[in-house]
Amino acid sequence: MTQAALETAIRNDVLAVITAALTEHYDADVMDVSASELTMPVVDAEGNEKFALIKVSIPRGSRNGDGGYDAYDGYAAHDEWEADKADKADKAAKRKEKAEREAAEKERKRAAKKTIKKLNTEGLQAMIHAPNPEEVTV
Repeated sequence: MTQAALETAIRNDVLAVITAALTEHYDADVMDVSASELTMPVVDAEGNEKFALIKVSIPRGSRNGDGGYDAYDGYAAHDEWEADKADKADKAAKRKEKAEREAAEKERKRAAKKTIKKLNTEGLQAMIHAPNPEEVTV
């Protein structure tokens, strides 16, 4: 068998297994829309009908420049994907932390401006000799 025929046989076998599993689990019409794609109707949380599209491919890898391919490594692709997800999560955490720091700084500046405004309207002596509302007991 040729390489393409072997890959087609694997793809068809995987599609058959997926079709059987989806038909059993969702009790839905699983339809093929191409040699490598399946579709099936699904319903979202609001009851709207949508379609799920499932594609199966057997990647050959990347061209090596000698008229052939460097074999596709699914484990390496998985590791790259996990590293990419971790990097994105790290960047999102840093953005969130920065936003929280900026919000805290903005609140600190707002409180400082409020104190300065109070100083300007009431005067320093009035603020020094006024009772602290937090210390007053009833």
